[in-house]
Amino acid sequence: MNENNSTAVLLLSCPDRIGLISRISHFVFERGGNILDLDEHVDGDYFFVRVAWNMKNFSIPELEIAEAFQPLAKEFNAKWKINFTEKNLRLAVFVSKYDHCLQEILWRQRMGEFNIEIPLIISNHEDLKPLADQYGIPYFVFQITEENKFEQEKKEIALLKENKVDSIVLARYMQLLSLNFVDEYPNQIINIHHSFLPAFVGSHPYRQAYERGVKIIGATSHYVTRALDDGPIIEQDIIRVSHKDTVNDLVRKGRDLERLILARAIYFHAQHRILVHGKKTVIFE
Repeated sequence: MNENNSTAVLLLSCPDRIGLISRISHFVFERGGNILDLDEHVDGDYFFVRVAWNMKNFSIPELEIAEAFQPLAKEFNAKWKINFTEKNLRLAVFVSKYDHCLQEILWRQRMGEFNIEIPLIISNHEDLKPLADQYGIPYFVFQITEENKFEQEKKEIALLKENKVDSIVLARYMQLLSLNFVDEYPNQIINIHHSFLPAFVGSHPYRQAYERGVKIIGATSHYVTRALDDGPIIEQDIIRVSHKDTVNDLVRKGRDLERLILARAIYFHAQHRILVHGKKTVIFE
């Protein structure tokens, strides 16, 4: 009998049909599992579910659960994955010179809010190394130019593989990742940006917004795909602004939103609460 007291989390999507919840629940029940949380959603003719159950007294060891579940998943024609909460996600953070998102991630990690480990931070600048040093996290600098981008990314990927990194967060990393890099981590690279795109592209978006007299500003976190800033959205929010706000006020409010929205996205990702379906996400909050 399994004495493991961790929690298993199943994320599954498949064409909708009668009896899916019953069949999945029975799989857990007949092996001694106690379901702690079950959340499902149907979008048109497609079914999505997140099931979490306690592994204590579960009759199958963790390493054998996927094999045991495979016949059921095949019958459902499902996309699925099982994770375990006692295994922290290994997450690398990419940064440039802006520190607000990195500060938020490191602070929340120290407070124990995320189910993650941060084995390393990668940057194209030296600027934030003192912050990484404060938290005792190795900091690696890969200066990027048009001429060396391919070789530098190869070195970055090798470093990520060496450190068994599961996912990547672009915490205001001001470099475009190549398609080859993105393909190495499908739906595992989280980005954050202001929500002006594509209205105010290029440099100084907040000044452009100020000059246009916008009434709201926002932030969006999404998965990185081959299409620039067009990946499945994980989290968004907005805040109102007025004619009384200066450019600096807009920057400050936007910065606060970016910190918060990225933190939410990391939490959902690390807690295995996100299912990607085409260009959309289903978030089990």
